Amino acid sequence: MVENARSINIVASILLAIGILYIVGPLYLTLSTASQSYEYMLQNGLAWVPGTELFANMSKVIYDTRIPVQMLNSLIVAFSNALGTCVLSFLSAYAIVYFRIRWGGVVFALILATIILPLDIRVITTYQVASNVFSPLNAVLDFTRLNSLIEIIFGAPIQLELSVLDTHFGLIAPLVAHGTGTFLFRQFFLTLPKDLFKAARMDGAGPIRFLIDILLPLARSSFASLFVLTFLSGWTQYLWPLVGASTPDMQTAVVGLARLVPDADGQVPDFPMIMAGAVLVSLVPLTMIALLQRFLVQGLVLSEK
Repeated sequence: MVENARSINIVASILLAIGILYIVGPLYLTLSTASQSYEYMLQNGLAWVPGTELFANMSKVIYDTRIPVQMLNSLIVAFSNALGTCVLSFLSAYAIVYFRIRWGGVVFALILATIILPLDIRVITTYQVASNVFSPLNAVLDFTRLNSLIEIIFGAPIQLELSVLDTHFGLIAPLVAHGTGTFLFRQFFLTLPKDLFKAARMDGAGPIRFLIDILLPLARSSFASLFVLTFLSGWTQYLWPLVGASTPDMQTAVVGLARLVPDADGQVPDFPMIMAGAVLVSLVPLTMIALLQRFLVQGLVLSEK
């Protein structure tokens, strides 16, 4: 029996109100500042009172900056990253759980190592590989001295070069290599009855049919939740798109927002326009969360009712 339930409710309500203010306060400041003019901001600073210039500032962002193109890049990168991560994670977890793989535990541990070593830590080596995807092969040829033998026979060593920088593939591929999805699907598959696979085989279902007709419908909530989380992660990526794309037409929206701040010393940024750009950039992930919130909550509990 819980004593002093009224006091606990009062304290919980106060903490909840503080949390709401902590979250809603910056959002309100963003919207109110985005609705003011640049001249008003120079005179009064960031505005706590809404104005009437919101749509004018949004039009300025749309027509005077590269944010619309960069939002399209963000959409391509985030969607491809989410879809690729979900498919690869689903297949890898299926292989680890339902097939007898020698050294399967070691393979799973190596996959989980990508969680310990995120992209932000290995950004330098990732950039080196992206600048020339054949650099590992060239390194192997040099290390094994096969290039020396090739030079003796053909007169020149092999030096293959292919850069994926400033391409959508170069922005997407490093983000897909992550073990969180594999761990999520593996834990979900372990909650299913162990005899489910054997029963499907007795009914004549092969591995592919079992994967598509049985596992995929059961894991739709986990699939949707992982898709949303990965999409949001890809949409808000900053460091790798900043390094992997050097032209404004290939940069993502988050990088484009940061570039709206002028580099010149003493020049006051157009914060109303920047805030309006932040509102526009936030519309896509907010819409996805609103549409897939039910699947997001169901998938995170790793079980189907």
